[in-house]
Amino acid sequence: MTPLSRSPATKISAVVSDVDGTLVTNDKTLTTRAQTAVAELHARGIMFSIISSRPPRGVRMLLEPLAITAPLGGFDGGVIVRPDLSIISEHLLMPEVARRAVEMLSARGVDAWVFAGQDWLLRDPDGPCIGREERTVCFPPTIVADFGPALAAAGKIVGVSEDFAVLARCEQELRAALAEQASVALSQPYYLDITHLRANKGIALTQLANLLRVPLAEIAVIGDGHNDVAMFERAGLSIAMGNASAAVQRVADLVTDRNSEDGFANAIERFILGGDRLKAEAFGRAEGRA
Repeated sequence: MTPLSRSPATKISAVVSDVDGTLVTNDKTLTTRAQTAVAELHARGIMFSIISSRPPRGVRMLLEPLAITAPLGGFDGGVIVRPDLSIISEHLLMPEVARRAVEMLSARGVDAWVFAGQDWLLRDPDGPCIGREERTVCFPPTIVADFGPALAAAGKIVGVSEDFAVLARCEQELRAALAEQASVALSQPYYLDITHLRANKGIALTQLANLLRVPLAEIAVIGDGHNDVAMFERAGLSIAMGNASAAVQRVADLVTDRNSEDGFANAIERFILGGDRLKAEAFGRAEGRA
């Protein structure tokens, strides 16, 4: 357990979680313990929602098992939907920004995927990670020769590569090139997400807080990726997964176990339903860190 660097939230009224690398295992399984932990949150009157880099269509399989009745976020918060997936709000990339992002990715040998409306579009049917994504979102891609009109309605563009170092460099280059025009962040080492500038998880968390009528100070968030840090910065309590990078763990209040070790369920049981966050705060105060 990592000690808190500040006083913990004294009351938790809602929990908002990332999905991949956090809520589900590496094989995209929602464990029985995770379901039970969320059910216990509901039983105690604590609301639960998710903000994912997935398209809303790609989280449908989680809604019923987790009894989610609150609004939720897709495309890194670029779209906020109701549990029936009807849109509350959405932020789409400007067409010229979408086009430039695809061109820059292609110039660096990185495959581009375009998510527009309910569709997942790609040009190379033999490109990397397609099978993984199809198993994740539970719907197939549409193969196109050219993205064409989809770039005028893109909710998210993803750069995909199994060369993590190349993708990390692309993150820095696109972030600089598209500054003030788009949000650019790695959601996984192999996925680089390009979304509207207001499509980041921090802004989405604030919107969910308003919709739920819960102060940000009473919301706990859980995540593993660089794109989750924006949530960490606004929430009353932030928990990083044990499989998160050291950089992500450093900015979280607490660190739980890996997603392969039921880290999500452990975090709910220990830090939300149990009293371990208060113990961590006391430890941090004794060490002169609080």
